[in-house]
Amino acid sequence: ANRHGRFEVSSTPRRSDTHSPRTMTTACCGGCFEGLRGRTGTQKVAPDVPGGALGNAQVSTMQEAMALTRLNSGVFLPSPTAAWASPVPRDAGAEGVVSLDGDFDLVMHELETLDAAKDSLAMQLDTDGARRLAGGSTSHSRFEVEQMFASPATLPKPMSLDERESQIRTSVPTATNQILAKVPRKLLQQATEDGQNLRRSVARGATVVFVGAGLPGKRFTFERAAAMGIKVAIIEHPDSWSQSLVGEGVVAKFLPVDMSQSSEAVFEAALAHIRSLGQDGLTGPVDGVVTFVELSVPLVARLCETLGLPGHTPAAVDAARNKHETRAALKRAGLPTPKNYLIASADEVEKAGKIVGFPAVLKPVSGAASLGVKKVTSAEELAGTYKEIVDELSTLVVSSGALIQGSPDSGGVNAKGMVDLSVLMEQYLDGPEVDVDIVMSGGEYQYAGVADNGPTMEPYFNETWAVCPSLLPLDQQRSLKELAVACVKALEFTVGVFHVECKMTSNGPHLIEVNARMGGGQVHETNLRCWGVDLVEEMFFACLGIPSRPPVPQQPRCAVAYCYVNAPTSGKVVSLEKLEAVSKRQNIVWAKPLVRPGVTVVGPEQGLPTWLCDLFVTGQSSKKALAYLEELQAEDLVPVEK
Repeated sequence: ANRHGRFEVSSTPRRSDTHSPRTMTTACCGGCFEGLRGRTGTQKVAPDVPGGALGNAQVSTMQEAMALTRLNSGVFLPSPTAAWASPVPRDAGAEGVVSLDGDFDLVMHELETLDAAKDSLAMQLDTDGARRLAGGSTSHSRFEVEQMFASPATLPKPMSLDERESQIRTSVPTATNQILAKVPRKLLQQATEDGQNLRRSVARGATVVFVGAGLPGKRFTFERAAAMGIKVAIIEHPDSWSQSLVGEGVVAKFLPVDMSQSSEAVFEAALAHIRSLGQDGLTGPVDGVVTFVELSVPLVARLCETLGLPGHTPAAVDAARNKHETRAALKRAGLPTPKNYLIASADEVEKAGKIVGFPAVLKPVSGAASLGVKKVTSAEELAGTYKEIVDELSTLVVSSGALIQGSPDSGGVNAKGMVDLSVLMEQYLDGPEVDVDIVMSGGEYQYAGVADNGPTMEPYFNETWAVCPSLLPLDQQRSLKELAVACVKALEFTVGVFHVECKMTSNGPHLIEVNARMGGGQVHETNLRCWGVDLVEEMFFACLGIPSRPPVPQQPRCAVAYCYVNAPTSGKVVSLEKLEAVSKRQNIVWAKPLVRPGVTVVGPEQGLPTWLCDLFVTGQSSKKALAYLEELQAEDLVPVEK
């Protein structure tokens, strides 16, 4: 790969030592086989189009390529509504920009939607944030429980490489495949605005299935699909908030699936729905399957594999979601790996402590969203914390599809049989933490943006702030970026969008985890405003087999800083007046309330702190943006009364 023109923040960037999140490569994009193999090295180069369609004459110019039309796309025309924020760039470098996302009435409406959905079996766990919202517990479906604690549970086993290739070759080419067969690779791979517009043109009219809608905050992903002319079908539990998007004209179809069933039953129901698309003429047959919800990633990988569509291999996804398997993959690849031990029972706790040492971190091996993650500093603390984690997991009960604390005597189904009680003990990693958001295509990274995370609130590892571009020294940014990309490759991913968390320790860069999808929370807005890269758009390209080459500026468009404000103490929320007033200030993209007045919140003295609000600001530099954010945090914008 020919890497050049890379940019990372330094006091005086020079062309010779700058390091942008982009790399130009000469590697073959793999045509429509983007993401189908999941392997590199000795594998044969894939043909441009699975299942044929090579007889179609190729166009030769960008103008001819833009004029290509898709067959049998259906009559539905998506209509993004103006009442919600569009995620397209909004002059991110301008002073005083106030995003629609900061509109207080809209945010309060979203909180009302969350309140109404607490008893829904639609997927509630947006693993990037919802776990710390106040206002009581939420229900979780059996499918969600299985994927949280025992993934991949009863989902189909991954196909062998031969079975996977046979499935691809015998599948009917999608309408997107047929368009791609007519477009020269040199046009599709241009890292320019013209090239990006061509890729959008190829995606326009495609039928894409979203598996899981996530929380209402994920609405912008559906809005972006509608703005791109993509016809969306949503697979979710019948009472999901997202079914209203059909009536609004944002999506074409809502396909209900009972999420109180096992993962295997959910897979079969979803597969039947997908295979029926195109029969009523509203949409075309499926072109791609995607998810922005962590717990749906293993399901989507298997649906794509079964249907012969572009997507991650299930084996790669399963390894990324299993903390112990991830460490094993890194070790095989010769990448730095912290000391660790997989504790299968209480008899192994003492041995684990001797092997790993202290301080250390305990993590449920299949958990999501940092659930049950806690730091321990001594053998005594290790024994008590291990018992606490296992006891909590052992007392989970699935009742009417919902996850609750209780006992089998209460009439529910004991979740112990479906929850993996293994706990990974891992060497504590010191030093600053970063997020690296990566776009892979053709087996190489095409974009990798680094954002700093502030010190976490231990022992629960709550985030305190984040800033982009990174403030770390240039050489550290480079090594962290290189490690993040190497870890994605070690897990045998070749295409897609990844949210990778790393630390720059006293012993060099180390991986925390790889998420095989776009990061949640503020990640999309950060990369869009700072580097002009729309990760939602790149997710769509990946699921459709369209190569990714996002055009990236040599210098960041602006700097951003953001945080979830943790409750400083337990008590009741007094008011939101100060927060609402702050939302109107210059350089504040949004100041979103995450609680209501009068609600009881938890402070660090009682457990995992509640998130009070979400702040997102811009600045002329990373230092200025972070200083502004810290000033806002000090204003006690959401007062809590003990």
